[in-house]
Amino acid sequence: MNHRPKIAVIHPNSLCCLAMRTILTDIAPFVGMFREVDIAAYNSMEEFMDDTPDMAIHYFIAAEILVDNMPYFAPQQRRCIVLTEGEQQTYEGFHTIDIRRPERELLKAFLTMHNTAHTAHGVQPRINNEDSELLSQREKDVLALIVKGYINKEIADMLNISTPTVIFHRRNISEKIGSKSIGRQTIYAVMNGIVDFREL
Repeated sequence: MNHRPKIAVIHPNSLCCLAMRTILTDIAPFVGMFREVDIAAYNSMEEFMDDTPDMAIHYFIAAEILVDNMPYFAPQQRRCIVLTEGEQQTYEGFHTIDIRRPERELLKAFLTMHNTAHTAHGVQPRINNEDSELLSQREKDVLALIVKGYINKEIADMLNISTPTVIFHRRNISEKIGSKSIGRQTIYAVMNGIVDFREL
């Protein structure tokens, strides 16, 4: 059987697993190294170990699972992201993300981590020129303001266009990107150099 590398989400809460899988699936088309991987979710370490643990290239793991299985994860800490739930505890050597954050903040944390990891290793995040030319310059201007949290009227005023024109551009952006999701549009904008992740 031909197994593909995978990103493993290990969390006892099924809804958390589903949410993380959705976010990672949204990010995957825009992150080169994630394009050729499967995203698998597990509710326990046992369930993960019963599958193909050797195929995991990154781990998103609940804090309690990390603590209970530290000998397994410690040697791989650079490939692990610990999913915390508001607690202030740090896990030395491990990246953490508070999954109780609102979706916008959670996406920003993922994108910050992704960009920081690349620049720390001397690699600039790759912009897909084919994708970045998908939108017109005006659509890029509108998208940049959308992902920064501005509403249609504010965008219209800032770009000196009418509100119906903003709505028209939003519709075109959604069709071209293939999603109305602000999360996916945010990822697209960052990964294609339309906005800097620090501006979110």
